[in-house]
Amino acid sequence: MRDDDTGVRALAGAVERLRREVALERESADARALVGIATGILVERGHGGPMHAARHLETLAEAAGLPLRELAADIVNAAADDTVAEALPAKATPGQEGRPVPPTVLRLRSAEAGSLVGDSQAAAESLLAQALAPLGACALAVWAASRDGALTLAGHAGFAPMEAERWRYIPPGVGVPAQRAVAERGPVWYGELPPATLGIGCRPGTDGARALLPAMIGGRMLGVLEVCWPKPRPPLTAAADRQLDALAELCAHTLPANDVGAVSAGSAPEGTRTPVIDLADGLLDAALVLRPVLDPREKVTDFRIVHTNEHFTDLAGRSRGVVTGMRLLEAYPLEARDGGLYERVLRVHATGEPFRAERMTLAAIADEATVEAVAAVGIGRYGETVLLSLRVEDEATRLATLLKHAQRLGRIGGFEENTVTGEIIWNSRLFALHGLPATSSPIPLERLHHHTHPDDSVAIGRFQRALLHHRRAASTAFRLRRADGVVRHIRVVAEPVTDQAGRLLAIRGAYQDVSAQHWTEVALAATRDKLADTEQRAAERNRLALQLQQAIMPPARAPIGASGLDVAVRYRPAEKEHLVGGDWYDAVILPTKQVLLAVGDVAGHGIEAATGMVVLRNALRGLAATGAGPAQLLTWLNTVAHHLTEQVTATAVCGLYTPDTRELRWARAGHPPPVLVRDGAAGVLPMPRGILLGATGEAHYEEQRLTLASGDRLLMYTDGLIERRDRSVERSLEQLLAAVGTASPDLDEHVDRLLTHSRSDTDDDTCLVGIQLH
Repeated sequence: MRDDDTGVRALAGAVERLRREVALERESADARALVGIATGILVERGHGGPMHAARHLETLAEAAGLPLRELAADIVNAAADDTVAEALPAKATPGQEGRPVPPTVLRLRSAEAGSLVGDSQAAAESLLAQALAPLGACALAVWAASRDGALTLAGHAGFAPMEAERWRYIPPGVGVPAQRAVAERGPVWYGELPPATLGIGCRPGTDGARALLPAMIGGRMLGVLEVCWPKPRPPLTAAADRQLDALAELCAHTLPANDVGAVSAGSAPEGTRTPVIDLADGLLDAALVLRPVLDPREKVTDFRIVHTNEHFTDLAGRSRGVVTGMRLLEAYPLEARDGGLYERVLRVHATGEPFRAERMTLAAIADEATVEAVAAVGIGRYGETVLLSLRVEDEATRLATLLKHAQRLGRIGGFEENTVTGEIIWNSRLFALHGLPATSSPIPLERLHHHTHPDDSVAIGRFQRALLHHRRAASTAFRLRRADGVVRHIRVVAEPVTDQAGRLLAIRGAYQDVSAQHWTEVALAATRDKLADTEQRAAERNRLALQLQQAIMPPARAPIGASGLDVAVRYRPAEKEHLVGGDWYDAVILPTKQVLLAVGDVAGHGIEAATGMVVLRNALRGLAATGAGPAQLLTWLNTVAHHLTEQVTATAVCGLYTPDTRELRWARAGHPPPVLVRDGAAGVLPMPRGILLGATGEAHYEEQRLTLASGDRLLMYTDGLIERRDRSVERSLEQLLAAVGTASPDLDEHVDRLLTHSRSDTDDDTCLVGIQLH
């Protein structure tokens, strides 16, 4: 028993330590949020950017002899004009040295900062720790109210998890204290709970005090804040009442806007969960659910915002609770313009045709100023409801996208030119490449010929027509004449960005300084006569690779029979000799009477790919004689590819069929999975884990087992059978399954037909192995 007691005490100590650490971390997070708000106020007052304002705040705190968190609370309180400020003893003026910040200021402003996350649960925990515990409260609950009188527990703190789960939802008419506050639309105080009271935390013997405060915004009641004390107590002071009212309004900003008193009896509550609301909550982007507002003639006059998901951030800085419940044109009146968001929503609702735009300018009014943002917009109709999703493009996102395209195109100086707004973005290296200061205006593509050598004007003209007129990616080389007299040889690569209608939205691309390569080419011009036979040598090299490949991989072989198993193999070389690749297959009976089945694809083309194929194919045959399983064979083959070849990488599928048990063991190394045809239905086998061969020095492969039945047919292939330039591999695989499902009774005819009618268009070589059990 002593050991057990020691273990229990140790566990209790660990739990308590973790609880303290979580509390400290939560307090630290609230403090960081409060300091962030104060920093934003200093930025607005002209103290430079965020970093400069943060340093200025630290300097003020040090000069005043105050902790940074207390000074931040003082600054926020002095700048605010809200219910929290009204609840404080007096407004403080920041910067008075040595003057302590009143504890109430620090507690309420920290609680406000903790509630800004927009999450009722996080807000409840912050309010209890920062503001209500000092008042003697032991627990609180934040209730979201529905128009039918039901309550949903949106957040809680101080209650046991099981107790909170019991009261997660309260139907109408139960009579809990919070429902009384909803009915009276005003505060309710219990100095001592009456006996037999129902509600969260109400158990026999519970007689503590309780306060119920309506959570309201602009006269709209959204829910209730319920605060609990452990013992009976006299009424709160007027100052404490003001503090509770302010905290209730903070909670209201975390609740969905569903005014429980703004609708007549019998109407359906807009807060009711629907599939489209669940869909909006499951999106990773900001989303709004809109319902049409009709006039007496059933004509749509506006749309009401009935729900916003947790990712929604208002352009004007309003909380979700404020925006939810408003009309679309009330919230965003500037979107009533031609081609604006309201017109798009109205058209989608009327026609049912979805709308999508990669870049759309949105506008809102904040403090009598216009705020604009560029966003990707998607709109779809679900019944009479419209789902609007937004992905706002901030500066960091735009720069990250620009960097991604710069890496993809291999450029040095990247740019993006918006053909709708005329805005041009250059990175710093592009200004240096043109010999321009970073403060100068970027050069539009249409004026590029003014900065190039006259002899290159024709090439520049073709480049501009391809981009701006034909809407296709283009590249060209030219000589750039800079203002400082320096001439640089430049290669420019660019691509257009269009919407679904084909309208040009932007041009993005890169300028690359290729002066060094140009002069290298000039230096090598003297030796070009000696390399006149290069093309002939390359052709001979390709023919050698093709002959080597065909010598080892004949296009067709006679069927292989092994203990009731028929095997048919096919190889189709590339149509163009210079695309000779490293596809290979193998089907051989081992000394153990097992049948080795394999297909593989070595990366690349030419003699290197062909010789790499020979090495891997012969190595696999030799390793298979050891009796090892497919996973082990691929592990060894990966070692061969990584250490014993010239940087060969390949994909492969390896299988061993045992005739006595009719069992096929198989593994894969980054290769498409085999297809099984059973009872006339075709399906893809589950894919075991395994990376391609030669990628790393050590690799491990997962093995799968499949017991074949009479009439089963299995197909193993390389990607040359299915790859298409205009669609994904998944879509191509679906088409292969459809073709395989109409199988010929004869295995040889079946594989021949698959090769003949393959929809691949990549001119790659192809291997196909088909097996069938009698």
